[in-house]
Amino acid sequence: MHKILPTIESAQSLHEMTPSQLAELGVEIRDVLCNLLSHRSAHFASNLGVVELCLALHSVYDFRHDRLIWDTGHQIYPHKLVTGRYHEFSSIRTKGGIMGYPHPAESDYDLFMTGHAGCSISTVMGLKSGDDLLGESDRYSVAVIGDGAFPSGIVYEAMNNVGGLKRLLVILNDNRMSICPRVGGLADYMDRLRSNPFYTGFKTEVVKLLNRVPLFGDPAERFLAQLKEAMKAGLHGGMLFEELGFRYIGPIDGHDIGLLRKYLKMVRDLDDPVLLHVITEKGRGFDPAEKDPVFFHAPPAFEQQGEQAIPKTGSASRSFTHFASEAIHTALGRDAKVTVLTAAMCQGTKLEKVRNDFPKQFNDTGICESHAVAFAAGQAKAGIRPIVDIYSTFLQRSFDQIFQEVALQDLPVTFMLDRAGLAGPDGPTHHGVFDFAYLRVFPNMVVMAPGDAHDVAASLEFALQQSHPCSIRYPKAAAASLDNVDREPMELGKAEVLSWGKSGTILCGGALLFDCLSAARDLAKDGLDVGVVNARFVKPIDRDVVRRALEETGFILTVEEAALSGGFGSAVLEVAAEMHLDTSRIRRIGIPDRYVEHGDRGQLLSDIGLDSAGIGSACRELSEQIEQPTW
Repeated sequence: MHKILPTIESAQSLHEMTPSQLAELGVEIRDVLCNLLSHRSAHFASNLGVVELCLALHSVYDFRHDRLIWDTGHQIYPHKLVTGRYHEFSSIRTKGGIMGYPHPAESDYDLFMTGHAGCSISTVMGLKSGDDLLGESDRYSVAVIGDGAFPSGIVYEAMNNVGGLKRLLVILNDNRMSICPRVGGLADYMDRLRSNPFYTGFKTEVVKLLNRVPLFGDPAERFLAQLKEAMKAGLHGGMLFEELGFRYIGPIDGHDIGLLRKYLKMVRDLDDPVLLHVITEKGRGFDPAEKDPVFFHAPPAFEQQGEQAIPKTGSASRSFTHFASEAIHTALGRDAKVTVLTAAMCQGTKLEKVRNDFPKQFNDTGICESHAVAFAAGQAKAGIRPIVDIYSTFLQRSFDQIFQEVALQDLPVTFMLDRAGLAGPDGPTHHGVFDFAYLRVFPNMVVMAPGDAHDVAASLEFALQQSHPCSIRYPKAAAASLDNVDREPMELGKAEVLSWGKSGTILCGGALLFDCLSAARDLAKDGLDVGVVNARFVKPIDRDVVRRALEETGFILTVEEAALSGGFGSAVLEVAAEMHLDTSRIRRIGIPDRYVEHGDRGQLLSDIGLDSAGIGSACRELSEQIEQPTW
């Protein structure tokens, strides 16, 4: 079916291709992407938008020697297809298959495992600096960064530090989108740049001329001085980048391979660091994605029927994210002092209805998590009750603001951590497994882990009544509520005991509660009477439950979809040790001390013993050790 792609073993092949062959290759790449979406969910519209840019880059540079960083890495699919991975591409985002982000273990063309936005300019500058120090200054370094990522603070920290680096190119891929439409003043600035005529960065030459005009003197000189400042201010929007040390060129059509190749060759001869502004269209070449790039950012698998893409029928189960967004909506509707902030993740956190119904209480900061948390701290200090709704793995970027601006000030900011635990096919860059460890170390911080759908709303309602910072974490997974159970009200540091057992107790810290209950039922068939506790709180731990479980039952098994190092199980061990209890009868299971690869979440949990079978097996082993001690 494809004529060119199967023959490409290295991107070097693109150097020998004619413009018509490159155009045909682009058609084949888009066909592969559309076929992929007929099988599974994947990042889609962003990849359709960079096909020509990818082909132009690889046909001009030799990235076996030169350097290339894609920021964010989810638009890496065309790059993978032309760097020798066509034959295994159908395995992308599946267990054991290739990753949906750059992965250095797969190819020398992938330099960093980039799964979040903003760091490409810093890392490519570091590469260039290192190459220069090692005497390899002939290498070019290229970073491709989207306009949605461009507001990230680290971008400007990097650009401010560009110094005298040469052979450095930053490509601003401007498609007027992040995942959702971009927001903020910089988005408006980009729009103005789009509407300006082409500009090749002649600031240096003009300023040399203008600098000959004196600032003081007779009225004629003063007039010239005023004219000088007016000209400098009105030259072009790209002056912002030039003042930071970059030569700004653009904007140019990012879907014209010939034009892209022309300017990529031109900038190689410039000494100054260059920012090349290219205009692309997210979803290019697939009509439904062009019309709705938000939905087609990472859509479910679909079937193409004529010119329409019909999502394939999937599970009707509602996710933890659904229940969280509904709880947030209810909270904002009940109290005008409650707000919600997200960092360019309105769609992922399902806050569209919140945004539409409560626009004054909703803030999207763009991909600026540190700013979002500090912003929330300011709101809390003013008497507002802010909710910061961000993925667990991305909240890590605001670690210092959580410390300095929130926890240290003891401000009532509520953190909703979506995608906590294993994020499935998105892999290790997106697995949110470290939040227990990085949040529970802070004094004043309350750390919660809902066990089921019911607990999500109850946890948020509880958090909004507290005078301290609180966090609530939940996975990207289907959620249900316990049936036929009289639910205990939320009380600080109080676990919910679902059952006591003589053989042992499973303490569940989070959303694996149903697997724990299933394991307990299976263990009962083997004659083991094991109780289950919905811990609800990771900080503070319910000390009375820990004491009773160790004094009146055989063992404690802690279960968490989080890193074992510093996690829920560690907290239980610490509490038990403080109470001088026998910790030898405590065993922890959770995410081991390694980065878990991508794949179906259920498969990954099974592999590390965090499904019902693995939980049951751990209980049996622990029970046997207690009956016949081996220590």
